[in-house]
Parts: sequence; structure tokens; C-alpha cells
Amino acid sequence: MYPYLKKKFVIPAVAAGFLFIGTSFKDDFFEIAKQIEIFTTLFKAVNTNYVDETNPGDLMDKAIKSMLGSLDPYTVYFNEQDVVNFKINNTGEYTGIGALISRKNDRLIVREPYKNYPADKAGLKAGDEIIQIGDVLIADFKDDASQLLKGTKNTKIQIKYLRQGKTNTTELVLDEVDIKSVPFYGKIDDKTGYIVLAHFSRKAAVEVKDALEKLKADGATQIVLDLRGNPGGLLNEAIDICNLFVPKNEVIVTTKSRIEKHNNTYKTTKEPVDTQIPLAILVNGRSASASEIVSGALQDLDRAVILGSRSFGKGLVQRSVDLTYGTQLKVTISRYYTPSGRCIQALDYAHKDKNGVAQKTAAKNFNAFKTRKGRTVYDGGGVLPDIELDETKMSPITTALLKNDGIFDYATTYYYKNPNLGDKIPVLTDADYTSFKQYLKANKISFDTETEVALRNTLTAAKTEKIDETIAPEYQQLLAALERSETTLLDKNQKEIKGLIQEELIKRYQYQEGLYQFYIKNNSEIKKAVNVLNNQTEYKTILKI
Repeated sequence: MYPYLKKKFVIPAVAAGFLFIGTSFKDDFFEIAKQIEIFTTLFKAVNTNYVDETNPGDLMDKAIKSMLGSLDPYTVYFNEQDVVNFKINNTGEYTGIGALISRKNDRLIVREPYKNYPADKAGLKAGDEIIQIGDVLIADFKDDASQLLKGTKNTKIQIKYLRQGKTNTTELVLDEVDIKSVPFYGKIDDKTGYIVLAHFSRKAAVEVKDALEKLKADGATQIVLDLRGNPGGLLNEAIDICNLFVPKNEVIVTTKSRIEKHNNTYKTTKEPVDTQIPLAILVNGRSASASEIVSGALQDLDRAVILGSRSFGKGLVQRSVDLTYGTQLKVTISRYYTPSGRCIQALDYAHKDKNGVAQKTAAKNFNAFKTRKGRTVYDGGGVLPDIELDETKMSPITTALLKNDGIFDYATTYYYKNPNLGDKIPVLTDADYTSFKQYLKANKISFDTETEVALRNTLTAAKTEKIDETIAPEYQQLLAALERSETTLLDKNQKEIKGLIQEELIKRYQYQEGLYQFYIKNNSEIKKAVNVLNNQTEYKTILKI
């Protein structure tokens, strides 16, 4: 009606928009600069004036990691040595001893030596406690002692270790170690191939493709893909693995962020290996991240039947940013969404309770989505399998036994009492299980349940308030009742615990390969996956084919 008025008011509106954006950016920049200046002056003042000598590098490392810890557990800072370790995890290649180790107090514990690698060749066994590397006592070395076991190829390292209370020495010769993303594949029966995918390193898709093609050439007409315990890894590897089973140009995952450049859609880019071969995927509560992209995407596309228990629920994407002096930041940049549009993130790190703990999304708040064929799936808490299997869920008492090394330590004792089993499968009798319970009691292995921790805290508080003698009788009664309860739980979950002890023992005698050979003949979850694949009517009904 009045065109000149439209022009008159449009221009200031646009200008105001630019002014708002510019001001907002300026304010953000000023606030960041202000806080950096405050921190810089504080850091300098502390290091200049503190009563004792300080370590600026150590203080800064702790400050940065503490700051990032308030965000989410995946946004992390890597110092120079951390960067080396991070690259190892993502390439699968490094020079070292070829063993899984962990620190426990003043010792390094050999958790699992890998067959034919330096630790194995030097005679080290699971349960050995390394107390000295070269001239360095582990008790005196407070940094990451595993770094003392790294170096150039053919480097010789003298170590001292304890085995069943006896001190021994050996020489390690460092060599290249190639950690396989696919540690095992084989045939379960004449027509069923089995592929274990342990993590998503840079060679994951190549290794899965190689296994798939070899199994097909060997007559496999259906596949079980095992993602149980797989913590994830590289996003592009997850997409390429999906691409083995679905056509080119299929959307596998989208990422969404408040920052536009991090909003992306990822599609398959190659010709597939086989879009028709029946596929069953196993997951559990420790299958996370890239594992959930593969299982979630292939579920949404009605390409695979998922079995097991609800996966971990990590729907966040990280990106590595190079910083100065060889350091690095791994920062959460976006959330990812499966083809149906669901985000399977379980914890909301933007909303934490009074103790700073992120809250899980309640099941009543899950949103429903549809797969390509119209099946209902949900967001908010990991990938829920098409077929839930109780055996993939772990009881709290069993979780405690794994955490406190009750099973691991007993397996070490059992191994040295029974050194000549060789290729025989160790079978735990009722007498063995009774021995296991006696071992836990004799070694005072704590289960650290919430009740047990609360009871110990109560006694500590009572001692502080000097009323512990007054409540001592009641405390002892509660403690005895708790021990009876734990004994009852040990008996109730005997089958589950026996199974885990047996698996730990098989690795002692026959390495990881022996465990997978045992799995394809005896594991109940694998058997159920095969049953679904063999029953094509059930398989097609689930997927609405």
C-alpha cells in the first residue's frame, strides 16, 4: 500500500540485526578476554608467591582438566604425552610390550599379554605385578608409569615383577604392536559367519570388509557381528562399516550443533559388499558411540536384527583441535542422530544434580520414531535391541566383582594351582565356587556397594564425633547382615559369576583367540543370534521384510 514506507522500515531492521549480532560477538569476546586475563594474573601470582615450590605445568594440567570436567567426560585436554596415547588408540599401532596393563597402588598389573608380542615372549602372565622398570621403582614414580615401557623398536628393558609373592626378573624387547579392530572372525557353523569388532580404529572398516569377504568365500550365507563391549572410535569407520551392508548414498548419521559448520549429513559413498545377507548384531551396556551408530543405523534401515541389552547411550560427537606445544583438545561439537532422527544420548550434561552428576533421561520422556519399514524405536537411552537378552545384563554384585578385581585375582590364584590344563576348557565345580567365596572373604575384598560405602562412611563420621563406641554393637550387626546379604547374592548369581571366571581363565590358558573359539560354540547370546538367522520367518517378521 505504501511501498516507500516498507523500504524505510526494512533497512533499519536489517541494520539492527547486524548490530545485534556484532554486539553479541563483541560481548562474548570481551568476556572471554576478561576471564583469560584474570586467570593469567592469578596463575602468575600463585607460582610467584606460594610458600612451597610449584610445578607450573602440573598446575596448568590439573586446572584445564578440572575446567573441562565440568562440561562432559568426552571434552578433554591432552598434554604432549596424552597426544601420543590418543594417536595409538585411533591408529591401533604403537611400539611397546603388547599387553594390557593397569596401575594399582605402587605396581603395574599385567591384565592381559597378547600372544607372541614382547610381554608374552618375555614370559609375563596376567596377574604379574611389575614393581621396577630399569632403575625406576614404580612406587617412586608418580606419573604414568606405562610410559617407561615405550620406546623405539628393539629397545631392551629390564623389569622386576612379583608373581604369587615371589620376585622375578625378565628382559623386554620392544617391538611394533598392531592392535586389531577385528581380533577374531570365523564360522559358527556351515553357513554362519562370526565377526568380532572390538573398536573403531583407522583400519576397522577394512578389517571388517576383509573378514566378511573371506567368510562369504568360505560359504557363509549369514553373519553375526559382535559389538559387545566395543567403546566406539572413529565416526567415518562406523559409516564405512554400515556401507558394507547398505547401498551407496544412504544416510547413516546426521550431526547437529549450535555451530553451523558442525551440522553435517553423512552418507555411504561406496558400493556395498552385500545388501541382502541376513545380519544379526550383538550389543550390550558397554557398546557405545560408533557401535551405536552402526547398530542404530542398521536398525533404523531395517537391515539387521539387534540382540542383547540396551547400549551405553553416547550420542555426542567429538573433534580434535591442535593446540600449541604439541597439545590437543578433544571437544564435543555436536550430537548425532540416526536415520530415523533419534539421538540415543542417555545423560544430559547440561542439567546436573546438586552433586554435579548428569541425569539420565527418564523412560517416560523418550520419544518414538519410525524405522524405514514403520517399526517403532525410541531415543534417549542407547539403542534398545529388537530382542532383549537377560544374559547380557550384569547384576550389581558381578559388576562389583569386576571392578574390585575379585574375579581377576581369583583367576590368577586358580591358574597357578592348575598350571597344566593346556588346551582344555577350565570348568568350575561347586567346590571351586566355594573356594572362590572363601578367597573373597580371606582377602577381605570389598564389594563397594552403595550400602557398604554408606555404612563405612557412617563409622568414619562416628569416629570423628567420638560416638563410635556407642554405636559399635549396632554397627557390627549391620555389617554382619550386609555380609550375609552379599553371600546370598553370590549364590543367587553363581551362574553369571562362574561364567566370567571361566572366561578369564580361558584367556590365561589359550589367549584371546581361545576365548572367541569358546564363544562360537558355547556363548548363549551368539546361539540366540544364530537361531534368529536360521529362522527366516522370525527374522523377516522382526524387520518387516
